[in-house]
Parts: sequence; C-alpha cells; structure tokens
Amino acid sequence: MNIRAAKIQDIPGMLQLINNYAEKGLMLPRSKLSLYETLQNFLVIEDEEKIVGVGGLHILWEDLSEIRSLAVSDQHSGQGLGSRLVEELENRAKFLGIPRVITLTYQKEFFEKSGYKVVNKETLSHKVWKDCLNCPKYHACDEIAMIKHVLPISSEQEKQEMKTSV
Repeated sequence: MNIRAAKIQDIPGMLQLINNYAEKGLMLPRSKLSLYETLQNFLVIEDEEKIVGVGGLHILWEDLSEIRSLAVSDQHSGQGLGSRLVEELENRAKFLGIPRVITLTYQKEFFEKSGYKVVNKETLSHKVWKDCLNCPKYHACDEIAMIKHVLPISSEQEKQEMKTSV
C-alpha cells in the first residue's frame, strides 16, 4: 500500500471515508468543497486504486499545525495505517519547520500511542478556532485537544505549555 499526496480524483474516496466515520460520530464531517479547497494538505493511502486511508496537515501558525480528518477504512483498520499516516504528516510538519502538531479528536488512545498529550482546548491559539465557527458542534464542542512536539521548542514555550496541559 502506497502513501502519497492526494489528487483531485481521490476526493470521492476521501469524502466517503471521512463522512463514514462522521456518521458514526467518530469525527467531524467534511464537505466536498472543503476537500477541494484544502486538497494540497492531504495524504492518502491507496490499495489497488482504492483510497483506504486519508489524513491532512493544516498549518495554523508559524509554530503550529493540525492533523485533520484522519481515517482508515474499516477493512484496513488495525494494520498500522493510521499510525503511518500520522508519522508522514508529522514528517511534513518537520520538513516545513513547524515544531508542534495538534489534533482535535475523539480518538484519545490512538493519539496517545503516537506520543500526543492532552491539553486544555481553551489554551490553544485563536487561530485554531477560526474553522470551528462553521462546525455544528461549535457551542458544545466535545473533541479532545492533544499536542505533540515534532521539533525542539524554546524553554519559554515549554514553560507556557506546562501551564496549559491537562
């Protein structure tokens, strides 16, 4: 199975994977328009020309990015593909020089296994929340905020994060 940058023809498969999990309440839905607008942020896993995994890295600020819409097909679950996608997205953040990666997730245990730590959502930059304005759960968000350092940060940044972690 091959991990690669998403292409325009991948969008139907990506949309199906993401919204299948959204219907189960395991992630937030994405629209076709949002995928077109952010296609360059996404990686996919392809198996025999079928999209079986997807994940995106969204840049929030000079020192912060977010893993979004991470999904692996039910048939391919448990094979380590989600972890491989996370690793590749973290490598993208490193390449871009972005030291911290966050996720807003319902899959706390999965991200803990990848080294993410829970933080208070309220302490995250306001840049994180601009996309939340259109979310159906905006006034009652139940996602868990998690963060991982993929590059070294300054001691001052580390002190600030220690104050905000859960």
